[in-house]
Amino acid sequence: MDLLRAALLGVVQGLTEFLPVSSAGHLILIRSLFEWPDQGLAFDVGLHLGTLLALLAYFWRDWWTMSVGSVRDLWRHGFRMGAYGGESQMLWLLALGSTPAAVFGLLFDSWFEQHVRQPWLVALTLGAFGLLMLVADRRARLRRAIGDVGVTDAVLIGLAQACALVPGVSRSGATMTAALVRGFDRNSAARFAFLLGTPAFVGAALLKVRDLAAESNAQVGDLAAGLVCSTLVGFLAIHFLLRFLRTRSLLPFVYYRWGVAAAALAIGAIRVV
Repeated sequence: MDLLRAALLGVVQGLTEFLPVSSAGHLILIRSLFEWPDQGLAFDVGLHLGTLLALLAYFWRDWWTMSVGSVRDLWRHGFRMGAYGGESQMLWLLALGSTPAAVFGLLFDSWFEQHVRQPWLVALTLGAFGLLMLVADRRARLRRAIGDVGVTDAVLIGLAQACALVPGVSRSGATMTAALVRGFDRNSAARFAFLLGTPAFVGAALLKVRDLAAESNAQVGDLAAGLVCSTLVGFLAIHFLLRFLRTRSLLPFVYYRWGVAAAALAIGAIRVV
């Protein structure tokens, strides 16, 4: 792999991981479009480490406040969580919401890696889930803020996050869609989606970090280029989406998903002919 290709994949990862358009789906489609060989699991892990760094850099104050508050409340109140402050309760809700993705990932990640990475299937999933996003966005009540997240919300949004194991669904798209269905405003839906995604990225990195150690020295430069690009572009994508959703809907991303799905199916059909 050359540095330019590694950087391009890093840019794609950084953009599509946080915009509700599916990073896994785009990486599969781009590889198929240019007929590139698989970049390898270790490189994929490096790209995901980059987006994890973007999340931690953007939301470090939130995680610091929640962690300090949880330690303080645990010391003062023990396990009487009803007495905890809002920051502490949010941390436990994020832990609860992360459980479905962790369980499904451990049980089915390898199966999905082997059986649902075909470009045509990614295209269908992009289009179908775009329709779900459209319905959720159009019918959203937009009355609740992130401070209103409860146990039921955390579980349901966490289950939606687990669906992102299927390429083309999108982790941020699935969690934002579920949050909109639960009545949250778009900005709060996106913010909770990003916070909920952080433990999932940490878990995935810990499970697969050994693959990074197996990289040869000849690939370190490519890995570094992809990681740096995914981090920087990911940070900018988070900032853009949170500002965008204060006044705009998810409709542009729905149209984008449909456009990419149609183009991918058309290119696939032409190649078959």
